[in-house]
Amino acid sequence: MFRLGLIVNPYAGLGGSVGLKGSDGAAIRTEALARGAEMRAPQRMQRALQFLLDFRDHIEVFCFAGDMGENISRALGFTTNVIGAAQHFPSEAADTCSAATALMTQSVDLILFAGGDGTARLIADVIGTRQPVLGVPSGVKMHSGVYAISPEAAGEIVKQLLTGQLVNIAERDVKDIDEDAFRNGQVRARFYGTLLVPEDSQFLQQVKNAGTERDELAQLDIAQEMIQQLQPDTLYLVGPGSTTHLFLQELGVDGSLLGVDILLNNTLIAIDVSASQILSQLDQFPGPVKIIITAIGGQGHILGRGNQQFTPAVLKRIGKENIIIIAARGKILALNGRPLLVDTNDPELDQAFSGYARVITGYNESIMYPVGYAAEGNPQ
Repeated sequence: MFRLGLIVNPYAGLGGSVGLKGSDGAAIRTEALARGAEMRAPQRMQRALQFLLDFRDHIEVFCFAGDMGENISRALGFTTNVIGAAQHFPSEAADTCSAATALMTQSVDLILFAGGDGTARLIADVIGTRQPVLGVPSGVKMHSGVYAISPEAAGEIVKQLLTGQLVNIAERDVKDIDEDAFRNGQVRARFYGTLLVPEDSQFLQQVKNAGTERDELAQLDIAQEMIQQLQPDTLYLVGPGSTTHLFLQELGVDGSLLGVDILLNNTLIAIDVSASQILSQLDQFPGPVKIIITAIGGQGHILGRGNQQFTPAVLKRIGKENIIIIAARGKILALNGRPLLVDTNDPELDQAFSGYARVITGYNESIMYPVGYAAEGNPQ
């Protein structure tokens, strides 16, 4: 039997779709729920475990009660051992630490956890490199290199372990940022430690990279190209990132670095909007709508990391053909042939958005590049 430990941080990523850029702290969670945010982490852990249903007879799950793991495990029919319970409602950081501590006494083969960078930090504090772990990406901030590229990819890595494939185990960096500074448009990321992770270059995401001076020069060229391409009476939803932010600066408007802004006729009509505010704008605006996004350096995600305001409902309204991707050529080359990635929390939509896309890489310069997804554990 494969002894699988589960930790679900039910509130991970809660603030993403409603524009709060994280979920650290009880006040932020309360605000996110008041704005209509939905808990993503349990659903995403369920997607990872569904990929393992054929192996249920060979897996024994150890977890905390309720939303921290038990509910999902029992619903899917896994042999489930409850080894504790959260002491707070809603669950807090201390409960994640308690779950990690309890799992260390159970001699589990792997701890599979759903959360964001804050969750990874807590687990690193408790476990360090004494125990193999693997993250199911569920947060807003995803700088750490301990997460699979999608829930299904996490399931695929566990499947490789179950079927006796040779899977490297390596120490991967845990990074996190100051959420308060993040909400004020400042990225203060730092290294917090390492976790021991089953490593697969196809299914494990990379640590987020910072841009280089050369990339910044390319971003200026991209900004000028985008300015020339802007169409009148068209609504542009501008996603977060330094490349998109520089485009707005070159246009002469003061947008947010880390939020979604709405541009119409070279004027910002809304700044740092939530998913519901985007849908409201779409209901009111009769003309064409486009999304401008960039790729996360080192990881390649274009949807589902840091821009969860672009929910499946928003993306279905706008359509794949109306998404503009901008990224410096150096950022694309750093992927070493790996595709750009979408992880929208809707596997069918992820598949629909895969294929090849045009990427604007400079002034009067663009390339065609593959866009992949990891449904069924197989990036395309």
